[in-house]
Amino acid sequence: MKMAFITRLSLLNLLLLGALALVSVKGESPYKFYTWTVTYGVISPLGVPQQVILINGQFPGPKLEVVTNDNIILNLINKLDQPFLLTWNGIKQRKNSWQDGVLGTNCPIPPNSNFTYKFQTKDQIGTYNYFPSTAFHKAAGGFGAINIYARPRIPIPYPLPVADFTLLIGDWFKTNHKTLQERLDSGGVLPSPDGMLINGQTQTTFTGDQGKTYMLRISNVGLSSSFNFRIQGHTMQVVEVEGSHVLQNNYQSLDVHVGQSLSALVTLNQPSKDYYIVASSRYTTSKLSVTGLLRYSNSGVPASGDLPSPPLEDLDWSLNQARSFRWNLTANAARPNPQGSFHYGTITPTKSFVFSSSAPLINGKQRYAVNGVSYVNSETPLKLADHLNIPGVFSTNAIQNVPSSSPAIVATSVVQAALHDFLEVVFQNNEEAMQSWHLDGYDFWVVGFGSGQWTPEQRPLYNLVDALTRHTTQVYPKSWTTILVSLDNQGMWNMRSAIWERQYLGQQFYLKVWDPVQSLANEYNPPDNLLRCGKAIGRRL
Repeated sequence: MKMAFITRLSLLNLLLLGALALVSVKGESPYKFYTWTVTYGVISPLGVPQQVILINGQFPGPKLEVVTNDNIILNLINKLDQPFLLTWNGIKQRKNSWQDGVLGTNCPIPPNSNFTYKFQTKDQIGTYNYFPSTAFHKAAGGFGAINIYARPRIPIPYPLPVADFTLLIGDWFKTNHKTLQERLDSGGVLPSPDGMLINGQTQTTFTGDQGKTYMLRISNVGLSSSFNFRIQGHTMQVVEVEGSHVLQNNYQSLDVHVGQSLSALVTLNQPSKDYYIVASSRYTTSKLSVTGLLRYSNSGVPASGDLPSPPLEDLDWSLNQARSFRWNLTANAARPNPQGSFHYGTITPTKSFVFSSSAPLINGKQRYAVNGVSYVNSETPLKLADHLNIPGVFSTNAIQNVPSSSPAIVATSVVQAALHDFLEVVFQNNEEAMQSWHLDGYDFWVVGFGSGQWTPEQRPLYNLVDALTRHTTQVYPKSWTTILVSLDNQGMWNMRSAIWERQYLGQQFYLKVWDPVQSLANEYNPPDNLLRCGKAIGRRL
């Protein structure tokens, strides 16, 4: 009798453990809930009172610190006097371009209204940021950090740092964002920025313990300027670039271009005192800089000596550093399998594009264009129009696969590609200015940099072994950059200049990645709370 009882008890325990295992296998990833309110406020980042955009009263906005695969439910309340959206720079929005937060996918949130974003940090780790995508709001703030940490059981290829220091660095204007927008709308160009900020300030201090190692999460959240970052007396070991674990090289200084992010380890291995931190603009007419302090917690000695000098204003120096960022083939990223298990270099592209930027005058006004086409926003989001079969909203034949010698035109342009296409994209820069290109919904392999005009004969120069993946790449003046993209994420995705004046005046388009068979395995349905505007008003999803 006793034995039978024990047997029944053991069976019950086994069933209970099995049920718990089933729940753990089928259970969803954690949900994290936020409510953010967007308002104006008056502060003095550069010593002059000016109107900025605050989120929950903060400038920069709140930090999103999440884990791989977390589900984010974020209610955004707009208390501005203009429609507003946030976009999540580098978050792939797997199968879910409905949450991308740009005007081609979402109606802006009207004043005194709200919208709840629902998205997942699916299979991602790394350093990212968010910012406003509407009007010229990015010049007023509203930006903040997104730090995605690996799941506890997923190894990382470096010792766990004691803590993180987040550095949101960028150029800044004293002029009101509406005045800057009016200047662009009237056909003008922006003046040079007035200064640079680190975390919204001109003087920031980061404090750590001697002998300990810290993670620097650095993002360029500016409008137009590349910068070089350095710390007096310390080297930095780059370990991650926009979700890619990289070969762990040490650097005295780092070039970070507009829209880019990276993570670097710094060990406080010097005598106990304060040390200067400097970020200074690169490849710009006016030279700007901002300083901060790295303070040892047991320091009683102020920083002294000269500020650390930047490298020479030499494109070859920056180009060589860019080429030194290479994929760590044996390390995993968000998933346990090694990054190098995907042999991108063995795949033959199914389509090739050469996208050349230009700065034409159209109807007497300054515009920026891609292959002679300058993008204009539609009142109806392209994604909504495509889903609801609303005609006349965008054009799929305006941008050609290669540059055109025809006069520049304006159009709401979409480039079409099939799900699972593998693209070769060349960004050609025939101008004297540094360019920076970003693609929503994806990261891509940056396989080649070169000077002059790209030709097919330069393909043997590509790195087809260990190029890193990232979401934003620089294109040097009078040069080209080639990327490879595996189109595994269906949706409508913005490809744009990260130089915000150029984006605003037309250097962008949308990439429609589609499959004729509708399936939830490829793309989610539109959310029930999706806002309607333009020609979508009154239509059912």
